[in-house]
Amino acid sequence: MIKKRIRRLPVWVWLPVTGLILGIVASLLPANVALAADPTGAETLLAEPSSALDYVWILVAAFLVFIMQAGFAMLEAGFCRAKNAVNLMMKNLMDFSIGSIAYFAVGFALMFGASKSGLIGTTGWFLTGEDYDVGRYLLFMFEVVFAATAATIVSGAVAERLKIKAYFIYSILICSVIYPIYGHWVWGGGWLSSLPFGLGHLDFAGSGVVHMVGGLVGLAGAIVLGPRIGKFTKDGKARAIPGHSLTLAALGCFLLWFGWFGFNPGSTLSAYELRMSVIAVNTNMSAAVGACAALIVVWLKTKRLDLGMAMNGAIAGLVAITAPCAWVEGWAAAVIGLIAGIIVVFGVDLFDKLGIDDPVGAVSVHGLNGMWGLLSVGLFADGTYGNYTTALPHVTGLFYGGGWDQFIAQGIGALTCAVWAFGLGFIIFKVMDKLFGIRVSPQEEIEGLDLGEHGARAYPNFPVIEDLPYD
Repeated sequence: MIKKRIRRLPVWVWLPVTGLILGIVASLLPANVALAADPTGAETLLAEPSSALDYVWILVAAFLVFIMQAGFAMLEAGFCRAKNAVNLMMKNLMDFSIGSIAYFAVGFALMFGASKSGLIGTTGWFLTGEDYDVGRYLLFMFEVVFAATAATIVSGAVAERLKIKAYFIYSILICSVIYPIYGHWVWGGGWLSSLPFGLGHLDFAGSGVVHMVGGLVGLAGAIVLGPRIGKFTKDGKARAIPGHSLTLAALGCFLLWFGWFGFNPGSTLSAYELRMSVIAVNTNMSAAVGACAALIVVWLKTKRLDLGMAMNGAIAGLVAITAPCAWVEGWAAAVIGLIAGIIVVFGVDLFDKLGIDDPVGAVSVHGLNGMWGLLSVGLFADGTYGNYTTALPHVTGLFYGGGWDQFIAQGIGALTCAVWAFGLGFIIFKVMDKLFGIRVSPQEEIEGLDLGEHGARAYPNFPVIEDLPYD
């Protein structure tokens, strides 16, 4: 009887539970299993008395990045309708919870484990063996919040019509396979970091590894799902579906902006890397100019000052500067943000014309501007900072006399990211759709996912009014 019940459990229940059980088992391995020498931190402090400051800085930065989960939750809820707010909160809560388990069990090892091939890491499953060390635990804490960010980006692109079980399965796969393997190629000593062009493919804090991956997996999901009911008229013209609270969306934007000061400066992974001041200013300038650029462009197009587009412009600037933030001057960061703000406006229009429904503009913000951020390294790197450190040689872009080499390396990485993230994302969503159907029923979509999926409303004391024609 018990076996039959276990067989009936859906995959999105038993898979993360199995991972957790395996993690507990691994932690109970006998003492003769090889362990690192410093699980308490005492030896680290003895050898490097100043290391405590690094630990505090990196952990604080990780906590700032975690706040971005709240930012994404508020932004997505505000840009979407009230009848789906509970569903969006659930997705943002669970993609971090499920993603943490998946990244702990498998993803971190694939990303930062020892590798001979340059394709995947092969050591450190469940943070056991030589990975049971204060330093590896520190790196894990910083990296798991990045993995969760890549996962949560997708939720906006597939909002208001994706079944929750499909979302749980996708969260497991992006945090255990898609994100960490590409991350290994760039940050884990993999083949992209060793390209024979420039200093290899570079991405300081994740325009590609985090944002482009999340944005293009989201694009794949949006294509497989199809548009929301009522998004397009019978002649294919896009119809605006207003979100229920620009107030919540604005709160989300500010939380994301704030969290990015952990995302980018924290990626120095050292409290003694004084380049963090340059990184912080560049991060802020790109966001500020991105917001202004998007606002001006949309005003020229519509003669309206669109708050939602201005917020997306700020986030687009943050996404774009994430890759080059350590290697460019302040004026270049402003230019990068300017172009990002323009890209997001025309990107939203492009996907509407293509019939692709992205409720929050996630693909334009993260996918397109993640690519722009990667390419901008090859153009604007000023030759004053090295390969993630102050060490020589320094990274020099085309506009500073470095030639085309670094730009070529950036282009190869961007193309690889596009093929990997979109390709695997499309396969995953397509297979799930064939197996059990990933879209809720039309009736459930019209009534709202909150009632159908969760039996609750975010605003039970207020009527949900919607005048959208469902043609």
